[in-house]
Amino acid sequence: MADVQYIDSAAGRRLAYAYTPGSGPVVVFLSGYKSDMEGTKAVHLEAWAKTQGRAFLRLDYSGHGKSGGVFEDGCIGDWAEDALAVINAVTTGPLVLVGSSMGGWIGCLLVLRLDRVTGFVGIAAAPDFTEDGFWAGFTPDQRATILSDGAVSLPSDYGDPYVITRRLIEDGRQHLVLRAPLAMPFAVRLLQGTEDTAVTRETALRLLDHIQSDDLRLTFVKGVDHRFSDPACLAMIEQAVTEVSGG
Repeated sequence: MADVQYIDSAAGRRLAYAYTPGSGPVVVFLSGYKSDMEGTKAVHLEAWAKTQGRAFLRLDYSGHGKSGGVFEDGCIGDWAEDALAVINAVTTGPLVLVGSSMGGWIGCLLVLRLDRVTGFVGIAAAPDFTEDGFWAGFTPDQRATILSDGAVSLPSDYGDPYVITRRLIEDGRQHLVLRAPLAMPFAVRLLQGTEDTAVTRETALRLLDHIQSDDLRLTFVKGVDHRFSDPACLAMIEQAVTEVSGG
């Protein structure tokens, strides 16, 4: 694996990343909520990109993995800013964004801020989940708690409970991407498992409907859950990256 390196962002956050040089476009992996760049998909894609001679970047948002900061202090706006800081510091030229879960939302925000994105792959992409998932699913008591106490805890299928902060919810509302058309004038591939309990099929279909692209495909994979990381799924991700990269 590529060595982990660090930058200090303009916002004062110490951010970890691993970059593999190669031919472009640079494939950028954007991990999910409470995940990091050591996950199965990120590490697998890095190894695959190296065998293909492709440039590859994976990174940790603040409060995630090897980056500085406290997870509960962060929000979507911060994490999108972190990704943008690393991408601009480390890469030049065309980019292919690969966003897993929350990384799919981060990727959508980066498309709006970068004019050098030439391809996009969403893996169980979870745009707007703070509003349409967390907030929409809160009970009246949970909503009252987060407004009065500033946070509420939710059980998680993936480890420790999620501590959802009021800042996360309120910041998320400033970065929603499913309320207006989302221009992506390049190839887009969306991959979604039918047994995903974290991101619904309806979310995948909403993203499909909102993205404006002449080369857009959504693939449902029967029986696959949110991790989307068994060997067959990893091969599908490789194929999707190849397709949006122009071969």
